[in-house]
Amino acid sequence: MLNSDLFRYARVHRALAILGATAAVVVLSAFFGGTNIAVPSIGSGGVTTGIPFRRELPLLSGVFLTASLDGAMSKHEEMGTEAMHRYRFRYCFGLALAVCALSFSVEALAVSVEAGVIFVRSILIWLGLALFSVRLLGTQLSWPLPLASALFLIWYPQTWWDWTSNPATDLFSWTAAAASLTMGATASAATPWRVKGWTRR
Repeated sequence: MLNSDLFRYARVHRALAILGATAAVVVLSAFFGGTNIAVPSIGSGGVTTGIPFRRELPLLSGVFLTASLDGAMSKHEEMGTEAMHRYRFRYCFGLALAVCALSFSVEALAVSVEAGVIFVRSILIWLGLALFSVRLLGTQLSWPLPLASALFLIWYPQTWWDWTSNPATDLFSWTAAAASLTMGATASAATPWRVKGWTRR
């Protein structure tokens, strides 16, 4: 019963479309991720620099994952019971886990294990920012905050905060991933109806 319910929930909430889109992103990275994109760098006096394509591609996967929160009944789902929210969380968590596993596997095979870890870490950071953007701006606007952060990294490259180029073991980058996911998950859980309930306690 649970499996059939989960299958129906996943179908309504675009699971196949999201998995297909994120699979296309990682395949694109596997084949063309090493291509450098010429961009101006403010941090180096406006000199044009080249950034590997794969560094920015995880942003798309993070944004695509937020589509799992959207749907014809999304506003009504926000008013659901705690059980409904737990069910929603399990679906989103499972979908994100599947996307990360797929992305890591393809990147590890195409490039290296470290590249796979970095790709997944970037997905997690941009997913958290996308979730926060959804809460601030609406379900159709999950991309502004992730895009703003990507532009910041592009314009000020090769610094300690650039999680797209830091080693897989970089502590700051993983702290940023944990903070971003925590912020995004909290923002996603803080529906208007839940906030009203919290303020009444």
